Amino acid sequence: MSIAATLLRTVAVAAMAATVAGAASAQTMPPLPEAIKKAGVVKAGVKCDYPPDGFIDASGKPVGVEVSLARQVAAYAFGSPDKTELTCVTTANRIPTLVSGKVDLVIATIGVTKERAEVVDFSQNYAWGGSDVLVLKDSPLQKLDDLKGKTIIVIKGAWQIGWFEKNLPEVNMLRLDTVSDGLQALLQGRGVGYAHDLAVIKGLAQKNPRVRRLDELYQLGYRGAAVRKGEKEWLAYVDAAIKRAKAEGLVVQWIKQYDQPDLVETTIESWDLSKVPAKAR
Repeated sequence: MSIAATLLRTVAVAAMAATVAGAASAQTMPPLPEAIKKAGVVKAGVKCDYPPDGFIDASGKPVGVEVSLARQVAAYAFGSPDKTELTCVTTANRIPTLVSGKVDLVIATIGVTKERAEVVDFSQNYAWGGSDVLVLKDSPLQKLDDLKGKTIIVIKGAWQIGWFEKNLPEVNMLRLDTVSDGLQALLQGRGVGYAHDLAVIKGLAQKNPRVRRLDELYQLGYRGAAVRKGEKEWLAYVDAAIKRAKAEGLVVQWIKQYDQPDLVETTIESWDLSKVPAKAR
């Protein structure tokens, strides 16, 4: 056999192997629920104010790590990520938007809590995170206990609210709608600190020289996708899609695409459940 023929045969065998592997991977997906199949699209609620997971790009479209994950669910289901109908949701309206039927899936930085699990069903945990507090650069505050008796800024519906109510009830909370609202309120002096997810606080601290982190990790928790109660077949499909996207290296690819270069490694670590810290306050 000539060298050319050998090369052609090698390429053909490799192509066949790739096809078989792809088919095998696709076959591992559970059945798509009839209701989703009939709709022909995946209706997903995503964040639009929370980079790198979900934000609006220069063309006015939602992009980000979790936005890409939602689109990938549609790609597995219908063969194209364009078979996604995206709805921007806020921390406060994520669950109402899902329960009302406007969307069939929420992938929007939603922390898994016992209270929320009474209203929706969660996928398996796919990422972890903690919380931190942002303060002004020249603030005398150095630790969480220094917040007692003072006003901090939180986002409506965020899980930091429950933590402070339980662990630092002496803190007063100013509840706002978005990340940008929270930062602006801090800079205006409407609160001595802004409490939010660690990833958000890290990003804001690196971008704005007027603020810094308290750097005291608290409220360690997990993130999952949410579907309506009792939709077990759909939940199984979403679980399989998320697992597959992570296994195929797509999540790491999206993080590198959408996150700040100096935060990429930290974000990748937050999607690795084997990297969860032993403890936090």
